[in-house]
Amino acid sequence: MPTTETQTTLEELAINTIRFLSVDAVQKANSGHPGLPMGAAAMAYTLWTKFLKFNPKDPQWFDRDRFVLSAGHGSMLLYSLLHLTGYDLPLEELKRFRQWGSKTPGHPERGHTPGVEVATGPLGQGFGNAVGLAIAEAWFSARYNRPGHKIVDHYTYGICGDGDLMEGISQEAASLAGHLQLGKLIFLYDDNLISLAGTTNLTFTEDVAKRFDAYGWHTRHVKNGNDVDDIEKAIEEAQGETERPSLILVHTHIGYGSPKQDTFKAHGEPLGEEALAEAKKKLGWPTTDKFYLPDDAVKFFREIGNKGLKRQQDWQQRFDAYKKAFPQEAAELEMLLAGKLPEGFKADLPKWTPQDKPIATRAAGGQALNALAKHIPNIVGGSADLNPSTNTAIKDGGDFQPPDLAGEKVQGAVGGSWGHAGRNMAFGVREHAMGAAVNGLAAHGGLLPFSATFMVFSDYMKPSIRLGALSQLKAFYVFTHDSVGVGEDGPTHEPVEQLAGLRSIPGLNVMRPADANETAECWAYAVQHNGPTLFSLTRQNVPHLDRSKARNADVSKGAYILREADGGKPDVILIGTGSEVALCAKAAEKLEGYGVKARVVSMPSWNLFESQDEAYRESVIPKSSKKRVTVEAGTPYGWHRWAGDEGIIIGIDHFGASAPGAEIMKHFGFTAEHVTCAALQLLGRLDEAAKECNGDTAGFAPTAGHEGHS
Repeated sequence: MPTTETQTTLEELAINTIRFLSVDAVQKANSGHPGLPMGAAAMAYTLWTKFLKFNPKDPQWFDRDRFVLSAGHGSMLLYSLLHLTGYDLPLEELKRFRQWGSKTPGHPERGHTPGVEVATGPLGQGFGNAVGLAIAEAWFSARYNRPGHKIVDHYTYGICGDGDLMEGISQEAASLAGHLQLGKLIFLYDDNLISLAGTTNLTFTEDVAKRFDAYGWHTRHVKNGNDVDDIEKAIEEAQGETERPSLILVHTHIGYGSPKQDTFKAHGEPLGEEALAEAKKKLGWPTTDKFYLPDDAVKFFREIGNKGLKRQQDWQQRFDAYKKAFPQEAAELEMLLAGKLPEGFKADLPKWTPQDKPIATRAAGGQALNALAKHIPNIVGGSADLNPSTNTAIKDGGDFQPPDLAGEKVQGAVGGSWGHAGRNMAFGVREHAMGAAVNGLAAHGGLLPFSATFMVFSDYMKPSIRLGALSQLKAFYVFTHDSVGVGEDGPTHEPVEQLAGLRSIPGLNVMRPADANETAECWAYAVQHNGPTLFSLTRQNVPHLDRSKARNADVSKGAYILREADGGKPDVILIGTGSEVALCAKAAEKLEGYGVKARVVSMPSWNLFESQDEAYRESVIPKSSKKRVTVEAGTPYGWHRWAGDEGIIIGIDHFGASAPGAEIMKHFGFTAEHVTCAALQLLGRLDEAAKECNGDTAGFAPTAGHEGHS
């Protein structure tokens, strides 16, 4: 073990082990970010060795502390800590940093690397995730802890950087966290005054501490980022702040010890062999050995990791005692943590008949959500200040609010504040933060969280939805007002292109139900589906479809035959989603009058239909049936795969308008007559088609890729 003037203690040895293990990996990959691990090593060391509660042998232990590296570009800092403390991340994986098939990708990925809680990298996302993780801990604590039995007691810690705090999502999330008094949320801010392209005084000169003070956070400065004692004191003070989240501004030096220290050149590129050797020499590290791991440092870190086993064993004893004292609560908690659903969870799922009054699928969604929430206690969530419009309030579920508001009535509340035990989470007009927080709630484990807003605002949430899909989080993204049927609010609030973009996200289950029954069934499927589900729901009322002639009416298959043509093979197939399926059904009735056999296919989920075997897909949309009309009040993009080479796509390739919704739909061609006209045009029955379209058939041409009117 080297001993120099700059490295004389085990503590310094351990910190430098983190530094150089990280930068050696970056250098070997010839790609990555060495600056953050070198500058933030001391704060990470302090947190992981003196505070963080974890068990490397059981990364999913429920009462562990959660650690979020929001500044995910510094991923080698996290990988070094995971390896050193004994997670299943061998040194060989660190040597394969950023390489094909390794467990050490360029930015942390949940489910890919043991010990990674959330996927981070897009700046600010991890900050928002951490708020969700802290909300989850507060909820479980309020619901299940009892006097003398504190079985839920963990912190959410994070490291963020300048870029994280510049992003709007972190500002939304910080504002929310301060309001909710999330006292067990503690962030260490790597305040090094450098960003990727230069010094922060180019763009970021505000007083960050004052901003967070205004949000209702506790703030504390650590002037020397290598002062372990001061960092330790700051974290202890933060733990003492039970009613305020904490931001500890740690003033560090990016690329500490290297010739590139305090410059943006240390941020996003390897130091280079020469500069790396100089850094090692300056800090008393062997310059000839790559991936040098001093025995004393490794032993020290492994002992820290081994303490987690004892902590978990102690917790298990406390939980066993809790289980004896509160068997019902313990059984419920075990069920939630195991990801199981209670028996009979669908018992109160509503059903409708064709004779019932038409309702919007957003209203049906609200009824289905409440029917499931009645039996499934861990369904929690909320909207971006839109509960009356999205219909996503859990009745009698209480509002998740600061504990000091418990029992008080809040205007617009669903049943008063339940403190941190409430199931309704008012996210405010903060779609960015809502998406990230819901991902954090899902990543925590034990919860089935949902968010809700208008479909057009999905653009604000897109990065969070994408990361939710990447991580296969069991989260529900509810989007209402899903087409130009929104009406009077006009094109700024009428989604046209959003649905196509959302469908393109790998691993995201997108469901656009046709009526109330399909909506309820989609919700029942979603709570059983292992992954994220997105709902696209209407503002306008839609009729309840007649399924008396349906075949395999199962939304889990993605598409099914709602109405079969009488007399064998159909002459034309009408394929619709959402509110437009009813138009297809009416058009099929009209086509009967012309002697045309029409099959109607309801397709609530493209991705689920695509996942079915070829035999089922062929049974619904046969390759031999080339006369097809697809109908959806959104961009035609992507519909060619279902329309085929000889089909017609009825969609919208422009923005909407401000007028009553029914009038807009009529003007843009979303009528039964227009669908009927398209089908007759396909079949070459031009005179009859002209009759249905009042002489206008110019919008249709049965050619591959043609996007029929609108």
